[in-house]
Order: sequence, then C-alpha cells, then structure tokens
Amino acid sequence: MPGSGTSTFIDPDDYQASLRQVRIDLLVTSQGTFNARLTWATLHHLQLLRGEEDLPRVAYVSLKPTLVFAGFMTRPDPPMLWGGVELQTGDLIFHSRGERFHQTATGACSWNLVGLTPQQLERYGGALSGKALSAPAVARILRPAARHSARLRRLHAQACRLAETRPKVLAHPEVARAVEQGLIHALVTCLVAKARDEGVARCHHANIMVRFEEVLGDHPNRQLHMPELCALIGVTERTLRSCCAEFLGISPTRYVLLRRLKQVRIALRDADPVRSNVADIARGHGFTELGRFAGAYRNAFGEAPSTTLRRAPGPGVLNPIFADSA
Repeated sequence: MPGSGTSTFIDPDDYQASLRQVRIDLLVTSQGTFNARLTWATLHHLQLLRGEEDLPRVAYVSLKPTLVFAGFMTRPDPPMLWGGVELQTGDLIFHSRGERFHQTATGACSWNLVGLTPQQLERYGGALSGKALSAPAVARILRPAARHSARLRRLHAQACRLAETRPKVLAHPEVARAVEQGLIHALVTCLVAKARDEGVARCHHANIMVRFEEVLGDHPNRQLHMPELCALIGVTERTLRSCCAEFLGISPTRYVLLRRLKQVRIALRDADPVRSNVADIARGHGFTELGRFAGAYRNAFGEAPSTTLRRAPGPGVLNPIFADSA
C-alpha cells in the first residue's frame, strides 16, 4: 500500500536510525548544530528517498540487496564524493545490489535514491527501452542527456513535495500509480545512458574501503594503530592514506578517531548518570589517556563528555510525519 512522509532531525544518530531500506553510518566531521530532513515515499513498485543535511559529514551506506537503487544529488555545490567520485550535475549512479560505499559531503547536501525490485526493473526496462536491465556487478556512473536527467530530478522533487505537504494525496492508489509511471519511465531512460569511464583503480580502492570498515567493525572498542590496521586490511599505509583521501576527504587516523568518539557518545547518552562515569565508559572504548580523550571529545561535539552523560535522553526528531510503509 502506498505511503509517504517526512521528518526533521536534530541528532545524527536518530536521523540514521530512521532509515528503512538503506543503512547509513554517519560521522559529522565539523562542529555545529545538526539539522536534517528525511523524506520518503513507497509507491506500488518504487521506493523514493531524499536526505538533506546541513553539516559536512562522511556516511558509510549499505543498500538493501532486495532492491536495485539509483542515486543522484539535488544540487552540485558544494560537491559530493559518492563512492570516491565527485558527482557532476546530471550524473546518475546505478548501484549494484547490496552495495556498500562511502558518501562524503564537504558542506550542506541533498541526496536522493530511487529503488525498485529487480523483477520490476527487468520488466520495465524491456517494455520501455527494449533492453534487458539488471543491476550492474559494480556501480556505474551514468551521464544521461541533460533533458532526461532534468526530468528525473523534477519528477522526484515533485513526489517528495507531495510526501512533505500532502501525504494523504500521494497515498491514493491512482495518484501513486500515476506518479510512479512517470518516474519509472524517466528512470529507465536515464539507466540506458552511457557510463563515465572511471577505470578499475576506483573499484579496487572501493573494495579496500569496504574492508577498512569491516576491520573497524570487528574491533569496535580497540585503538588500532596504523601498522596493525593496515596489516588487518592487507594494504600499505600509503595505499590506505590515499584511499581515505579519495573517498573520505580525511586521514584514516582522523576517521577512526571520530568513529570511536561517536561510539563513546552513544554509550554516554544511553548510560545512567547515577551509576556510570565518563572514565569507565571511555576506557571501555579503548581510551586510556582521559585528558586527551576529553579534549578530542569536546573538539568533535562541542561539549564535555560529562555534559553528554548528565543530559537526559530525548528525541532527536522534530515534526515526525512517518507512516509505516513496512
């Protein structure tokens, strides 16, 4: 059954937790007040998603393997790195199924995803273009004709506006079907476009970055120094630094630190301030030099860890309008 909605957020953890068909591990890379909006729509065969954020950040994105996704950004400035590639106006990323990749923004950003089942992609691809369409083995960056790309962006924006302002209208089966048909036609037209030639090096580096995340996930509470980290990944330090600069825009040391600080912040927010203390939580996440930890924490989040611990847990969501699309 069709459904849609939108929510605004003041906490990045609540923002990433609200996503359904996509998992995002978000690291904000500068201080400031976080604000984000997430808009979604579930039509008959199509899933739409738009994320808007106002701070620089790195996101590690995991796509649901039961759907095929295509992605694009709403505005070209500031540029976004999507899988290590700086997107240009009109570019469309045709993702592989279940793909995991990094998405980096140097400032406020707005990104979009369109997803549908592999069966529907094959069906509509054959009917509308005469070509069998399936998800690529590795992501492809497509460059459709400007008019085709503009049409897809326009129809996607119109559907998102309906989700934000008139979700009951978009939930009507006939309205949802009409919106969906226009979007699918525009999407298929774009998906048969010629791909940008990015070469095999980017694919190899993308695999290194996925392995990087896997290693960090396997050792969430340990401080992995560069030699050990590189040995676990199976790359040289020079290669890892080069890949992180390409995909994340920051050094691996900085990324690992921000990731660990985020885990401490979550633990502090969830802890009982009467029974818990900052020192024990910090040590439990591998921080042994408490003075340096406190300074790094304040630089990352703009407050002392004790302030986070004392703050009562509360919702980081404003004006939720989500309907359960299941």
